[in-house]
Amino acid sequence: MRPAVRGPVLSPRAVRSAAPSGGARAASLPIRLGVLVDGTMVVLAAVAAYVAAGAAGAAPAPTGVLVGLPLLTLAVLAKGGIYRSRLRIQLLDDLVVVLVSATVAAAVVLSVGLLWTGDASIGGDVLRQWLFSLVYLAAGRTGLSVALSRARRDNAAVPVLVVGAGEIGRLVARRLRQRPELGLRPVAFLDSAPPAEAGADDDLPVLREWDAERVLTTHGVGQVLIADSRAPERLLLELIRHCNRMGVQVAFVPRLFEAVPADVEIDHVGGLPLVSVRPSDPRSWRFSLKYAFDRVAAAAGILLLAPVLLAAALAVRISLGKPILFKQVRVGLDGRPFAMLKFRTMREGRGPDEPVQLGEDTAPGGVEGDDRRTPLGRFLRRTSIDELPQLFNVLRGEMSLVGPRPERPEFVSRFERSVHRYEERHRVKAGITGWAQIAGLRGKTSLRDRVEWDNWYIENWSAWLDVKILLLTVAAVWKAKETE
Repeated sequence: MRPAVRGPVLSPRAVRSAAPSGGARAASLPIRLGVLVDGTMVVLAAVAAYVAAGAAGAAPAPTGVLVGLPLLTLAVLAKGGIYRSRLRIQLLDDLVVVLVSATVAAAVVLSVGLLWTGDASIGGDVLRQWLFSLVYLAAGRTGLSVALSRARRDNAAVPVLVVGAGEIGRLVARRLRQRPELGLRPVAFLDSAPPAEAGADDDLPVLREWDAERVLTTHGVGQVLIADSRAPERLLLELIRHCNRMGVQVAFVPRLFEAVPADVEIDHVGGLPLVSVRPSDPRSWRFSLKYAFDRVAAAAGILLLAPVLLAAALAVRISLGKPILFKQVRVGLDGRPFAMLKFRTMREGRGPDEPVQLGEDTAPGGVEGDDRRTPLGRFLRRTSIDELPQLFNVLRGEMSLVGPRPERPEFVSRFERSVHRYEERHRVKAGITGWAQIAGLRGKTSLRDRVEWDNWYIENWSAWLDVKILLLTVAAVWKAKETE
């Protein structure tokens, strides 16, 4: 029987008098900066549109357009959710919100202007200011994202209190440390009855005293993450109320977090919330459409990249001889094997390859055994040109442009026995690139992390997510090329 936990119950006066902590102010800083940057950009866009009209010899736009369009754009941006607390910097998503918001605002201003004045020339004024708004807002958002990313990596992170020192709480703390770009720095666990192994693989202190005001103030907490605490609901609710009064952000790890996709709907029966989950269905028509588009895009890619493919094939033929392509059996959709294609990058070995020795949570990949790469092979791998023949795998229907990276059969049979949910990756076609790869999980990295990201991609798939992954893949390849 779990012992009763005594802790101070906050009085209404104490809660009302709680001042925001430094961490809480830091957590809200990106929102304030976002409003400031967007506001500045739409004003500059209006000024630029006014000046451009004068330089072109056109009459200046009506005051209603110059003033109304910036204000309405900011209002639509706010309605679109761009000014809310978010853990991750999502520049591509923000740019889509900017495009949609500026377009909606321009359409409204144009419609009202035409109805009010009946002057068709107002269309040119709105179009001019809309274009300037798009350029200025996109530039402002890009600059803000870069600045915030650099600040977070330079340890300007928000202190985080993890409530619950069990397995899930320690996983949360470890993930935050692995991803400094999130700007969240765990400072302590709070748990009234931590398990015996708590803190065994972590140097964070485990706090047992539930004095909310003192804990939040002492550690400058700006974010509270509730994981798997065994504390009574009374203390958790008191903590949440105090966080709300102090402006400290609160987030929860759902109990059944593996079954919670991004698309959820919350209904209420009285005061009881009911969460309905809607994961993507790999057997739905949407995935059939995805695979059809993959083949069309692969055919277009082969035609577009034909000079690169021919040049790489010729270079491999001259430096390594035949065969030009390296074929390796991999496992794809529904566990079916197929021959995955790559340009050869390594010389033939002198003897049989030795079995690959991997750690318990290490995925295979990269250079295994002796490094037999040629100078050309290193270049092909660094630029990912060696992966381009997989466009033919996509064209044949064996792979997709985006999906979990396929693995060799001998590893698949092993991992299905030892890695949680590994076999669920085979619900969709394997991909040339994937969600896990753009997160840095390539080569000999954590296999469990890779499986988690792959399954998240499957259950949250959308066409826009594929577009983001492809764009981020291009950016990652370009970055890797520059850093060599």
